[in-house]
Amino acid sequence: MKKSNTYLRWAVAAAVMAIVIALPLVLVHKNAQTKAGALNIVAAENFWGNIASQIGGNRVNVTSVITDPNADPHLYESDANDASRVASADVVIVNGLGYDDFMTKLLSASTNSNRQVLTASQILGVTGADANPHLWYDIPHVPLVAAQIEQALAAKDPSRASYYEQNLTNFDNSLAPINRAIATIKSKYAGAPVAYTEPVPGYLLADAGLSVKTPEAFARAIEDGNDPSPADDATMQNLMTRRSVKVLLYNSQATSQVTQNIRDLAKQQGIPVIGVSETLPGSAGSYQSWQLGQVEALLNALGG
Repeated sequence: MKKSNTYLRWAVAAAVMAIVIALPLVLVHKNAQTKAGALNIVAAENFWGNIASQIGGNRVNVTSVITDPNADPHLYESDANDASRVASADVVIVNGLGYDDFMTKLLSASTNSNRQVLTASQILGVTGADANPHLWYDIPHVPLVAAQIEQALAAKDPSRASYYEQNLTNFDNSLAPINRAIATIKSKYAGAPVAYTEPVPGYLLADAGLSVKTPEAFARAIEDGNDPSPADDATMQNLMTRRSVKVLLYNSQATSQVTQNIRDLAKQQGIPVIGVSETLPGSAGSYQSWQLGQVEALLNALGG
């Protein structure tokens, strides 16, 4: 999502550039236990960090900056600890497409020329000001990012290249149940009408062949932190009251009175509501279990 308070991001970035210490408002760091001699990885978001942990295994220390599944990740404020971790990292993983601009500023403030920076949007070839930044919901293409993580680790630690390669194979194989569930949705419910409050699961819905009925202007307004026009809001409400969609996917991390009203309308009309998050919940354990749970919930909501 791209929030409207862009000026706040630039202000925060300037503060970090000046090494002003500021505590995060709502998000906390979750760091793996430090392993001596291991590569240090900093991931802007914990889903990329989780994937990196799986590929790096016991040979990496991974720090994920954004970790709280109950907070809006776009309100995150970087601090001096983030700057220090990025400065000493061997590998840095960012999402791109404006989703984690604070990392761009942290990288610019550091003089570490030996680290390798991986940007998911560049790896996947997704560009454009209006591109959906929620790339981790495009499960069939996530292995492309995972492969680049593996190559980066092997380049930094060539003596263990085969170890990283085997972990990558294990990761790729572990996505099979998710891809099967997506294929089941596409084969049984292709073209089924659905709606979302924001395009967080947009790639997933496209992969599953579902038809999104949310007005594009409505979703963009919510994504930017603005109120949608009365006409778009009315259209969205009509989708619920007329039961024109089979499922509503609701971003549980960035809510407003408008989106809560839409969610309540859906529930009143008996339309299944699936909460989707932008950040890997701690209870999920892994990227795979998180995504599989959401895909299976969507499949069940459509009819199983």
